[in-house]
Amino acid sequence: MIPTDVERVYDALAETLDIVGAEKSELFLAKLALLLSNELDDAERVLSIIDMARINLDASD
Repeated sequence: MIPTDVERVYDALAETLDIVGAEKSELFLAKLALLLSNELDDAERVLSIIDMARINLDASD
C-alpha cells in the first residue's frame, strides 16, 4: 500500500472504533483480525504478523 492508502485505512479503523465504542472495541478488533487473516490465507504469515504486532506495541522495543 502507498502512504495515502495506509492513512485511509487508519482513518477508517479509528472511525469504526469510535462507532463501536470502548466496550466492543476488543471484539471488533479480534473479528477484524480473523477476517483479514482469512483473506490473507497464509497461517504462517498471519502468525508472523501477530508476533510483529506484539513486539511493536512499545516504541522502545
